[in-house]
Amino acid sequence: MADGRCPQREVTLFHDRPLLLDCGQVLSDVRVAYHTYGDAREDATLVLHALTGTSAVHEWWSEFLGAGRPLDPTQDYIVCANVLGGCAGTTSASELGDTPISLPDMARVGRALLDHLGVRRVRVIGSSMGGLLAYAWLLECPDLVERAVIIGAPARHSPWAIGLNTAARSAIRAAPGGEGLKVARQIAMLSYRSHQSYAQTQAGQRAPGIPAITSYLEYQGEKLLARFCEKTYVTLTRAMDAFQPTDAELRSIRVPVLAVGISSDVLYPAAEVREQAALLPRSTYWELDSIHGHDAFLMDAQALPDVVRDFLHG
Repeated sequence: MADGRCPQREVTLFHDRPLLLDCGQVLSDVRVAYHTYGDAREDATLVLHALTGTSAVHEWWSEFLGAGRPLDPTQDYIVCANVLGGCAGTTSASELGDTPISLPDMARVGRALLDHLGVRRVRVIGSSMGGLLAYAWLLECPDLVERAVIIGAPARHSPWAIGLNTAARSAIRAAPGGEGLKVARQIAMLSYRSHQSYAQTQAGQRAPGIPAITSYLEYQGEKLLARFCEKTYVTLTRAMDAFQPTDAELRSIRVPVLAVGISSDVLYPAAEVREQAALLPRSTYWELDSIHGHDAFLMDAQALPDVVRDFLHG
């Protein structure tokens, strides 16, 4: 294909030796769905997707994928896998039942995939949940990761972020079967943007008597329900909330890291991203100045692709 991608593939891992989870349970025959871009080689760029994202990078990060961009299939081998517990092909939360999973568990599954693909060294890039997961990779696989880009994510969730996820899970628990997931998405969408962003994009009414923001949030809830699983939402947000590396653990990370904050991010404030990244001995901080909040890395990237490209390949 023009962007060097292969169709989504699946592989079953941990057949002979089970995966030991952080909770103490074991998993065997873990199915992993993934995309690759470019020609296979022993070094790769590993993309870690966000909470409701998938391994299909070409569908959601077109500004970053392509010739001359940070993820260049003509120059690099790019890998992205759907996370353990997701709902896009990898062993899902529904299949896991009540087994809790962690971000380090997800990293271990990802490492097994890279071993299957013959990858020995990676550059890691993740945004939002993918950024938190990048920290897990840095701690879990220090011998494998040579540098990392972390966009719009702290090293650990604050009480504010945990509180938002708690409210979302409460909505799902109160109205299982879909209605709660729609409300959870509406809560999340409020945290993904900013006051200024919604004032600019969702002012006024789209229909008589119905504020534009109301119809927008309702649409976002319906859209997520059509493609996502409420059990996955609960499982992944719990894993994010439970990931709480200590300052000492962060100081142990020795590879170069570019941490990107977003000036108007109300979910993960730029100051929080900067302060936690500063604990890493070899971190560089850069800030995206945008009114569009957390989602600015998707909708208002500006110079971000150039900054990331220069760091990944510098």
